[in-house]
Amino acid sequence: MPAVSVASTVLNERDDIDLLVESLMRQTLAPAEVIIVDGGSTDGTWERLEAARAKYPTLVPIRDESCSLQRSSGPIARGRNVAIAAASSDIVACADAGCTYHPDWLANLTAPIFAGDSQYSVGGSYIDLTNIDPKASTIWDVASAPFFGVKLNADAATKSCTARSMAFRKELWQRAGGFPENIFLGEDTVFDSRLRKIVVPAFPKRAKASYQPRHTFRSALGQMISYSVTDGVLGGRSARLWRNLARCLAEILALLALVYSPIPLFCVLTLEIYFAFRLDWRDLRKAPLRMLPARLIFSLIVPWMVAWYQTVGSVTKRNRPNRQNI
Repeated sequence: MPAVSVASTVLNERDDIDLLVESLMRQTLAPAEVIIVDGGSTDGTWERLEAARAKYPTLVPIRDESCSLQRSSGPIARGRNVAIAAASSDIVACADAGCTYHPDWLANLTAPIFAGDSQYSVGGSYIDLTNIDPKASTIWDVASAPFFGVKLNADAATKSCTARSMAFRKELWQRAGGFPENIFLGEDTVFDSRLRKIVVPAFPKRAKASYQPRHTFRSALGQMISYSVTDGVLGGRSARLWRNLARCLAEILALLALVYSPIPLFCVLTLEIYFAFRLDWRDLRKAPLRMLPARLIFSLIVPWMVAWYQTVGSVTKRNRPNRQNI
């Protein structure tokens, strides 16, 4: 079987780095190397990586301070590119901090590539509903999940990309020009769109990253705002902007119509409930009841956040810094 390199980039991820490394080192398909690029952490992340290198010979930590917002407009993309460029294997899998990986993750993710079905494999990410607690996932992780393309079931079908779990031949990465280093957030989405113009991706089962963002209400909204601003800066996802503007307008008109009848408001609320739960309602039935109103609240706020901040991004052309760079 051909060798596989795993590539990741981190910055100030002290609380998550040990779990990431350990889960990658427990893979049934042992990676030839796990390359983790540190963009200049100041919280002890780099020291933990150096300590782990003594324990795991296949761990290759690289410190490159150009992979930070102070020195690059696309630090995450640059970190990924530095890691992939250093990979010695023909096949590269991407992983991410804030995630852990089932022992069969790498074998499942790369199986379509080994079989010759595709040169590009997309795994996705999920939140484990059987382990909902403040140390793993919070109610706001679940409430915001579908708006960030995160599933609530490891077996759920997905066709959305994320660099938390994707694999490709290194030659394909070169043909696509690597991850775009002029993009602050959403670099994996742009990279994915480039690859899909070249090859048809495979979507293997049981290849999702287990994601633990540990969101509060405020941080979940902050992430939504950051992605919306970035969409505005890039001028992308215009259809999404118009859909959310339409939802905002419908809510305003329904409230104004209360003078005459409550029926329009009832219809709009029914649609909003549908939008909140339509993507994962089967899995959400397994969640604690307190998560249902949290999901509805977050879903009601999303169109206003997207409409406003995507417009702000398109006007100012300035991204918001992420938490690691503050």
